[in-house]
Amino acid sequence: MPEPLINLTIKKIMDLMTKIISLCKRRGFVFPSSEIYGGFSAVYDLGPYGVELANNIKKEWWKVMVQEREDIVGLDSAIFMHPKIWEASGHVSGFADPLTECKKCNGRLRVDHLLEGINIFADEKMTEEEINQLFDKHKGEIKCPNCGKNDWTKVKKFSLLVKANLGNFTDDWSRDPVYLRGETCQGIYVNYLNVLDSNRVKIPFGIAQIGKAFRNEITARQFIFRTIEFEQMEMQYFCSPAQEMEEYEKLRQNRWQYYLNLGISEKNLKWHKHENLVFYAKEAYDIEYNFPFGFKELEGIHARGNYDLSQHGKFSGVILDYADPKTKKKYIPHIIESSVGVGRTMLAVLTEAFNEEQVKEGEIRTVLKFPARLAPIKAAVFPLLGNKPELAEKARNIFNDLKKVFQVEFDDSGNIGKRYRRQDEIGTLYCITIDFESLEKNTVTVRDRDTMQQERVNITELKQFLTDKITKASSY
Repeated sequence: MPEPLINLTIKKIMDLMTKIISLCKRRGFVFPSSEIYGGFSAVYDLGPYGVELANNIKKEWWKVMVQEREDIVGLDSAIFMHPKIWEASGHVSGFADPLTECKKCNGRLRVDHLLEGINIFADEKMTEEEINQLFDKHKGEIKCPNCGKNDWTKVKKFSLLVKANLGNFTDDWSRDPVYLRGETCQGIYVNYLNVLDSNRVKIPFGIAQIGKAFRNEITARQFIFRTIEFEQMEMQYFCSPAQEMEEYEKLRQNRWQYYLNLGISEKNLKWHKHENLVFYAKEAYDIEYNFPFGFKELEGIHARGNYDLSQHGKFSGVILDYADPKTKKKYIPHIIESSVGVGRTMLAVLTEAFNEEQVKEGEIRTVLKFPARLAPIKAAVFPLLGNKPELAEKARNIFNDLKKVFQVEFDDSGNIGKRYRRQDEIGTLYCITIDFESLEKNTVTVRDRDTMQQERVNITELKQFLTDKITKASSY
């Protein structure tokens, strides 16, 4: 009897996710943190190729968000900030997930995720009492995904802020708690005035930042999609109340186009409008990507009103009003934001790039078809035979010349076919083979990753050949 269609679909999704995770570990993109000690849940380390991919993603984001914009400047604020900042932002009192514990296996699970599994959606603004009432009404329908039992504790709020004992004795965590930042945008808000006073900027203008953030995620899951330690790319744009929604729509259009330019297929993207807005928000949309586990948030784009600066002005006692140089009117700037994780972008790019192609009967080629500007390695240099000194020497000379311009690597291990497959799996754009004809005619074979076509190129023209190819492929 054939398997039900839904089971086949789930199996296909899990197979793709398993393949991506396996490739990331096998080829040095992502490693489980502290693996020799048994790992550390929901924390990952970037391997040699993962670092290159992440750096290329951040470089592309910075180029589009800061380098190409006259009205946006950069910032790198500290991870540790004054504890009052997190009180002003509402994180100390309200930054929490609703959790329940299975009485049989002691697994802690997010109540909103359990309810979503039976198509019941909790409002994020619900009080602890309200979500308990909703959970009590439906918990009879929910089985523990770990043990299959149905016996739950009452819902409790679980703080997502990660405490540190900075400045305290090791046995005293009660005084003056300090936190690892839960998001990077607060560092932007509290530096708004510094940037305004020290740079030639005026409303409207933006501040962009890339940096680490930390969340005490009890149910972190789905590989690098949701982790405890992650890196955010955020931009906060300060504008007048009258400009807010116009600038918001511009930002939405720009961010959508950014992903298309990044090589993401439009069929794998969609908008999700937030129906239950926090009280101060004007509007909020997510750009969702079709990950192996379905459409989930890739980037949030929000119109936040003047809440953030108002709160920091109130708690700090510092006036954060802006005086319009033309009208002389004063107001607290409104903010629109773009926020996306490096890890989520990496996972989207890996998913989009992952391909399995049948090369010939019984042979499958796995290839990561990264866009040229994101590929960790641009070219690999091979001597046809690693045990021939004259080929190895010429290959080394070419490698040493190219590495001054591109991220390249040298590979003389195994036969050419195996070397091609290794480079395909890490997404290398071009493979350059030095053979005996190279010694006679000063030419090399250049193989294209996507087409697998080869052409002879004179060594004196090789650097320009690659530059032209990569530049053309990187343009949009």
